[in-house]
Amino acid sequence: MKKNLSTFDLVLTAIFLGILIFMGAIPFLGFIPIGPLNVTTMHIPVIIGSILLGPKLGGFLGGSFGIISLINATVRPSALSFVFSPFIPIIGTDHGSWRALIVVLVPRILIGIVPYFVYKGCRKLLKNKANTVSLMVAGVAGSMTNTILVMNLIYFLFKNAYGQLIGEAGSAVYTAILGVILTNGVPEAIVAALVTAAVGTVLLRLLKKNRTDLY
Repeated sequence: MKKNLSTFDLVLTAIFLGILIFMGAIPFLGFIPIGPLNVTTMHIPVIIGSILLGPKLGGFLGGSFGIISLINATVRPSALSFVFSPFIPIIGTDHGSWRALIVVLVPRILIGIVPYFVYKGCRKLLKNKANTVSLMVAGVAGSMTNTILVMNLIYFLFKNAYGQLIGEAGSAVYTAILGVILTNGVPEAIVAALVTAAVGTVLLRLLKKNRTDLY
């Protein structure tokens, strides 16, 4: 069903964008440093925005998240910032790489697209009888889209530099990647599922009179 943008859609998009900017600007709120990585909570507004606004505006919010990540990696660099910003030199070199743009943007854009279709698919599969479950599954899908893609892109695009950073080489590098996906990605997905279900349920009820395509 084709959906035309309304003033309401644009206002809601602006609200979610403001939340993302606020979270990105406050240290330890949007990005929480744990070792060389930053655990993030910024994917959650993007996931909820995707479900409420659809894949186009969701993709815009995801891209905004990516740009905020790029800025954060550049102005508040950590040991791993070279994979998120082309302005940070790769370990062992004096220059960055444009490939960092792929890592920082592509997964984040997809966070704003995947949850919408997962939510719609679950609603159809469950015959609209388990909205909370559909929201939770969409939350997990959006979160794991980010984690799995980011970590695998790091492996394929920055394997040697990442291995040097963590002190591993060969197949041990991907073992470390899988470890990050499990230890960081799974908790992030659980939190995303719970928050998406709680907040999404409330917002969908408020929007029910304005929108019909989600029901």
